Amino acid sequence: MNAPSTTTLVASDLDRTLIYSTAALALGMPDAQAPRLLCVEVHESKPLSYMTEDAAELLARLTAETVFVPTTTRTRKQYERIQLPGATPKYAICANGGHILVDGVTDADWHASVLRRLADECAPLSEIRAYLTATTDLSWVRKHRVAEDLFAYLVVERERLPEDWLDRFGAWAGERGWTVSLQGRKVYAVPKPLTKGAAVREVARRTGAALTLAAGDSLLDADLLLAADRAWRPGHGELADSAWTAPHLDVLTERGVAAGEEILRRFRAAALS
Repeated sequence: MNAPSTTTLVASDLDRTLIYSTAALALGMPDAQAPRLLCVEVHESKPLSYMTEDAAELLARLTAETVFVPTTTRTRKQYERIQLPGATPKYAICANGGHILVDGVTDADWHASVLRRLADECAPLSEIRAYLTATTDLSWVRKHRVAEDLFAYLVVERERLPEDWLDRFGAWAGERGWTVSLQGRKVYAVPKPLTKGAAVREVARRTGAALTLAAGDSLLDADLLLAADRAWRPGHGELADSAWTAPHLDVLTERGVAAGEEILRRFRAAALS
């Protein structure tokens, strides 16, 4: 195939979309038929995240053919642990859109504009943290965390999560301009103006992209998918659980690490068509 003559931007969520922890791999086949895996993240001297070797090859080709933009809720420090195959992306989006990295360095003007929107449009982070402190306990919460002074998340024992707590927190936070998302063992509380979609539109403007492709699995990816011309979601995750859809969205049946490989295959086919 020939590389496209116009700029295509590919903005993809990472965790549980392109890369997978051991718990999220969903290797449902017999062991002898399992795909070979490539470790792409090590944390505290332990392997943490994987993709299939075929997915790694697809991503390496994609980075040569398009403007590939990793688009994650991870902090900058957490993102920097990941070693993706292929060319190092010029742009990356971290902290759910709070930071646009250009050649690894935060764009200060973009970050300042985000902070102004948060101050104008939603309750302060301190109010959210106070609620979390008052309504949770150590029987089911392992960690309280603040990410980049922009949003908060909990690491929880999911099977012990009180049945109605998430709904109550979501309703309370929603009235204050915040979104609540449960992803694996983490409960995120993120300001509604803090979006991946806004950051992707800015990168598309800067690069002059004629086509934007996107993929994601969680509620925090919905605006990212809506910002794209074509989008995909895997057969797992919050969006799959709620049957979320959009006119330009393709819903995959694959789950786990196989979905990551298929998403990359779809990205390349769309970019080169």
